[in-house]
Amino acid sequence: MSHANNFSLLIFITTTLLLIIQALPPVKANYNIVSYGAKSDGQSDSSEPLSSAWQAACTSTGSSTIYIPSGTFMLKPVTLNGPCKSNKIIIQIDGTLVAPSSYTASEQWIMFEHVDGVSVYGGTINGQGQTLWSCKSSNHDCPAGATSLKFSNSKNIMISGLTSMNSELYHIVINGCEGVQVQGVKISAPGNSPNTDGIHVQMSTDVTITGTGIKTGDDCVSIGPGTTNLWIERVTCGPGHGISIGSLGKEDEEEGVQNVTVKNTVFTGSQNGLRIKTWGKPSDGFVKGVVFEHALMQNVQNPIIIDQNYCPNNHGCPNHSSGVKISGVTYNDIRGSSATQVAVNFDCSPSNPCSGIELEDIKLTYGGNKPAESSCENVDGTASGFVVPPSCL
Repeated sequence: MSHANNFSLLIFITTTLLLIIQALPPVKANYNIVSYGAKSDGQSDSSEPLSSAWQAACTSTGSSTIYIPSGTFMLKPVTLNGPCKSNKIIIQIDGTLVAPSSYTASEQWIMFEHVDGVSVYGGTINGQGQTLWSCKSSNHDCPAGATSLKFSNSKNIMISGLTSMNSELYHIVINGCEGVQVQGVKISAPGNSPNTDGIHVQMSTDVTITGTGIKTGDDCVSIGPGTTNLWIERVTCGPGHGISIGSLGKEDEEEGVQNVTVKNTVFTGSQNGLRIKTWGKPSDGFVKGVVFEHALMQNVQNPIIIDQNYCPNNHGCPNHSSGVKISGVTYNDIRGSSATQVAVNFDCSPSNPCSGIELEDIKLTYGGNKPAESSCENVDGTASGFVVPPSCL
């Protein structure tokens, strides 16, 4: 065989091998934090081993898994930064991650930033917020506290089967993200724990929260400015302050909230059920395109409420009118019991009245089978079907 033929055959074989290699799925890499020095004694700081495992996964080109085995691993505040070469990183937690028992001045405990394609599966994270809560209850000069798990400026995120307990501040925060799924999550903190919102969403789009049970000391789900295309389904809440859009309008210039659906929810002994809350001060914010449907209230203080006169500590907003414009909000098939006589309360802005409020098939009783009441201020809308208490729209 001539040299030319040999060379052609070599080129053919090389090209074929390259095509075969390119067609193969990327190699999956596994990074066990124990291999990087983490100890499951609940005392040793495992934040550096987790960071090292993250760096290895982040710089790998294929899909990879960071594995946290059974046991208790203590983490100091840690930030896991992207962007990464890999767009599929799984954090598989079989054990428990615990924060230090004494609080710090950090605003986040476990933070992901600028990541794409990260999934967190299973396990428990324990923020050990009790020490900070005690400080706050004693009126000492305490830090605000740390959010247990935060995703910021990220996309294509999955949080599935995670248990979050006793966060110092918010349990889970989704900030500036796109394409986030939260499913099968359990969140728990005492009903008197301050500012321990279950899930907070802001400046984010295409977020789905499903099959989640939340017991906490503040909003079960809180929805902040700049939230669009949010879907909440099969969520239980109580104790807690309900599912709340807001508070909005704290800033004069603020992005609005739109296209929010909340369905198949159960509220038990919570302070609120379905709530929209805005500051009583000037703002260019708005809420529109909201659907609340198929909700069961069990002894809830404010089953349906719009409060546009929020003004904590009467600072900066007394005698002002909310600038947040609320329109196009539908309440359909809301039933159950109110712990107060006013089961439906629309307290809207005199300068920006609520419009397009729709009530359909509402059945709320008070204190057993006593008749409940509705209260309306500066609101326009319609009622259809069976509506009890009678509509004041």
